[in-house]
Amino acid sequence: MRRPERAETIGKARAALEAAVAHREPIGLDEVIAEAALQTRVDRKFLLTPGEFTALARRLGEEFRIMEIDGLRTFRYESVYFDTEDFEQYRAHRQGRRRRYKVRSRTYADTGLSMFEIKTKGLRGATVKHRIEQDPREAGMLTEHSLGFLDEVVTREYGEHVPPLQPVLDSSYVRGTFVNPLDGERVTCDVELSYANDERRIDGPDLIVVETKSADGRGVSDQALAELGIRPVSMSKYCIGIALLNPQLPANKWSRLLHQRFNAPQDSRGPRTRAGAALRRPVRIPGRG
Repeated sequence: MRRPERAETIGKARAALEAAVAHREPIGLDEVIAEAALQTRVDRKFLLTPGEFTALARRLGEEFRIMEIDGLRTFRYESVYFDTEDFEQYRAHRQGRRRRYKVRSRTYADTGLSMFEIKTKGLRGATVKHRIEQDPREAGMLTEHSLGFLDEVVTREYGEHVPPLQPVLDSSYVRGTFVNPLDGERVTCDVELSYANDERRIDGPDLIVVETKSADGRGVSDQALAELGIRPVSMSKYCIGIALLNPQLPANKWSRLLHQRFNAPQDSRGPRTRAGAALRRPVRIPGRG
């Protein structure tokens, strides 16, 4: 699968992010994990212009610190998402099914750390993240170990068996993270979003994807965004990427967002042919024939 490439120039969104994280007090990864690693949380997403983002950053109090690792405050994330040949989990998200999950490998390109992750939905719509560390060389694969972990999580959470999966989407972006170690609230800020599959690559708009992560969805950052008149959007980076790269799939849930913010043409949905017809890559599993 073609990897999303790095942006050659820094856009206004990246410049706004770098300016916002430059002068705050840092917080190390170990402290984030120990004090603010919300694995069960309420997530809310927002899509901000550079100007709106700068206004938000100014409203976040001094208690918010910036995650810093080895002197870096923004990091490139590279993810590989797995789904069935007919995009079963994409369809589950589009239809709003409660029993849905996402499966991905996430590699922190600047540090070399790589995680295999499953995101499920818990009580009252809270997102629950389950993850294990993996060898970065296995980021695009489903290994015996990761498949065992996946089976365990899905069986425990939903009482279901995992269907055959394959890699369907590569994505990358640059992220800065605001952390409030007092109550665990985090605000992730993503720029330079890019999607790719075996056939092509699509870059996202010069905007900032802001995601608030708090225990109840009413954190300081949520209140600041409300005061600015910025409303949350129904958006999954995975589903947006799948819809952009596979216009034959139904995407009515995100049609307005795709057309207005991601510059998808009004007729881009195309005929609804069988999903997965253009992408048939078997999953590589070490030790299996």
